[in-house]
Amino acid sequence: MVNQESLGKSLVKAAKKAPYLEREHEHQLALRWAETKDQEALHQLTTAHMRLVIAVAAKFRRYGLPISDLVQEGHVGLLEAAARFDPHREVRFSTYATWWIRASIQDYILRNWSIVRGGTSSGQKSLFFNLRRLRAQITKLDRNLNSHELYQELSNAIGVSIKDVATMDARLSGPDISLNAPVASDDDSTTERQDFLPSESPTPHDNVREMVDGERRTKWLKSALGVLNERELLIINARRLSENGATLETLGNELGISKERVRQLENRALKKLEETLITENPEIRQLI
Repeated sequence: MVNQESLGKSLVKAAKKAPYLEREHEHQLALRWAETKDQEALHQLTTAHMRLVIAVAAKFRRYGLPISDLVQEGHVGLLEAAARFDPHREVRFSTYATWWIRASIQDYILRNWSIVRGGTSSGQKSLFFNLRRLRAQITKLDRNLNSHELYQELSNAIGVSIKDVATMDARLSGPDISLNAPVASDDDSTTERQDFLPSESPTPHDNVREMVDGERRTKWLKSALGVLNERELLIINARRLSENGATLETLGNELGISKERVRQLENRALKKLEETLITENPEIRQLI
């Protein structure tokens, strides 16, 4: 497997050696790639624009990810731009490619900046990449804003809810914290943050209640089964009370009747059980 960092560095090194393209030469390369899928034309076109990739990637250094990774992701965006570019339009390839390079790098940052995935909608992406800049601009103009007023200004500027602004601001204000990290800074502390998470296991009270209720339901069922005849009891045991319920066809062959007759007997037995359970235990209606 190719080392990702080495690949990113090799792309940077190749960009420094690549020649600049004149407008006409660039157009001819784009035509050759679009019309004949000339791989050499694609190579020249993308290599010549790796400086653009590096320039865009450098603008995202502050997010703490390796520049080589950002360059590599920008290269992916550059290839996507080449695949979609229409050379017959009066647009320079660099102008068209810039959007794809930036989008690819931004998507990579959103996926890897935090272990908690952020939103991927256009509003959430705009919020993530512009919150700090807009916040600095707004507070520079008016330092007396309280948190709610500041969030309101940011909400209006970016076009998202105040709740989204507050949530993103909290995410950007602190790093990810492992649940296995100790609560105290003392090295001897054995208490971890995950120890304070609510348990989803049943409480002792729930266990006792389930045990008592289970015993009561078992008692009710055993009593009600006494109203069934021998054949009905065999069918209910085989179909409803065994771990692997028997099929209607299997029981039909065993009893010498059709599977439809087995179904009829089963339904009749279930009806008798229901009536008996309700008659003998009126409180069971609350559980139905």
